[in-house]
Amino acid sequence: MSYFSLKYLIVFLLTIVVVYIFTPKKLKRLLLLLASYALFLKVSKKLVIFLLLSTLSIYISGLLFKKIDDKRDIKIKAVDKEKRKEIKKKYKFKKRIILICSIIFIVFFLFIFKYLTFFTNIINIVFSSDIKILKLLAPMGISFYTLSALSYLIDVYNEKVEAEKNIVKVMLYLSFFPTILEGPILKYSDVKDEFEKKSKVTYKNFCFGVQRIFYGLFKKFLIADRLNMFVKLVFNNYTNYNGSTILLAAIFYTILLYMEFSGTMDVVIGSAEIFDIKLPENFKQPFFSKNISEFWSRWHITLGLWFKNYIFYPVSLSKPVKKLTTFLRNKVTVRFSVIVMSAISLFAVWSLNGLWHGAGFTYIVFGYYHFILILLGNIFEPLIVKILNKLKISRQNKIYKFLQIIKTSFLVVLGELIFRAKDLTTAVGMLKSIFTNFNITKINFLLGMDIKDYIVLIISIIIVFIISMLREKNIIVREKISEKRIVIRWIIYYALILSVIVFGAYGPGYDPVEPIYADF
Repeated sequence: MSYFSLKYLIVFLLTIVVVYIFTPKKLKRLLLLLASYALFLKVSKKLVIFLLLSTLSIYISGLLFKKIDDKRDIKIKAVDKEKRKEIKKKYKFKKRIILICSIIFIVFFLFIFKYLTFFTNIINIVFSSDIKILKLLAPMGISFYTLSALSYLIDVYNEKVEAEKNIVKVMLYLSFFPTILEGPILKYSDVKDEFEKKSKVTYKNFCFGVQRIFYGLFKKFLIADRLNMFVKLVFNNYTNYNGSTILLAAIFYTILLYMEFSGTMDVVIGSAEIFDIKLPENFKQPFFSKNISEFWSRWHITLGLWFKNYIFYPVSLSKPVKKLTTFLRNKVTVRFSVIVMSAISLFAVWSLNGLWHGAGFTYIVFGYYHFILILLGNIFEPLIVKILNKLKISRQNKIYKFLQIIKTSFLVVLGELIFRAKDLTTAVGMLKSIFTNFNITKINFLLGMDIKDYIVLIISIIIVFIISMLREKNIIVREKISEKRIVIRWIIYYALILSVIVFGAYGPGYDPVEPIYADF
């Protein structure tokens, strides 16, 4: 079920809102849980058992961590300072065993459903074997709820979050229906207080939520779906087109991906907002970024933060890496030791980031592509600073910032081409054509789109760009609209609704974009 479908928006969401309004306050959270599991059952049926197993695993492990911590604290109070360290070490070892077992248990499901076939095929190629594995249909949102489950486990283990005794809260945390399919990836600390509120559906929350939903529909139906035919034609038959048309298709795909995924997040966040539940933002105007590192701090923010908190920092602070960096600091230079530490941590992050996106070589190369770009940026940063100082160019200079944004966007487009290509051979062929067979005068614009489509497309992109530019300046458009007189407000609301209905890419000749991140 897509978040953009009438089944979700009218049949499911609207029904839940109506029932929620008349549900007693004590039962509101339980209603959201039942709604979440109803959606999961509708899409994944009996595979819901794996969501339940993951939930039970982190719930029980969390309680065990709490029990061990309580025993440790009692023992510590009864002894002098010299013995406290030994007691802490003993109890931490017990917790670590539980943590490792729980992580293996949860990740095992993800591996079986998402990666077993891929790695089996690699073994068959390397060893010329013929191991046959049946490809399994994965539970809905397994890549997303697995990371949220691991986040809860690790945070409770590290005593950053207190273990939750109420299993309903833990179940809702992993299954909350707006987030289960495509995120954002939650930390328990993000939503604990939100689920505690059990607020009413107010006029303001309902209006703001619906506004956000329609903005997501605007991005999806007016832009993403309109670009999809062009993108599919070129990517599926790239040998029929020159490099300039391929580059345009890659640019269109990057826009499509952003509009579809950020549009989905608008629907997700808007759905939760109706119930007065605030979810973390997943995008922050990524195409205003001046380098790749900044881009990934603005794109799929919750995924980036997850890898930063649970992979980058643990790897960089691990004993082997700390020993290596200390050695290099003493034998070479501090700068070199920092680069090596950063390279090791980034390699781990982008290896897993690529695999998280999909079990395929294009996704792995996509990850390493960004690893190399970020690492090179770190290495050459001091040199760039020296050059800019020598040329007396300020990084705040508008022309310099604009050129940096263009450069970053171009690198992102090339990365998304690799991401979208059906295999590495296709990706290499398309990239080669861009750099060796480029002729701007021979771009074929009219592939699945006509002049009317381009007019709607250009106006829609300009609207999204203006809203993004204002947001970059901390001007929230919908808050400004809410301050206007009721007549003006509803003129804008109706204009948004009618634009989706009238100008959306529906019917014959259009091929709607499938939920892209739902496959991850």
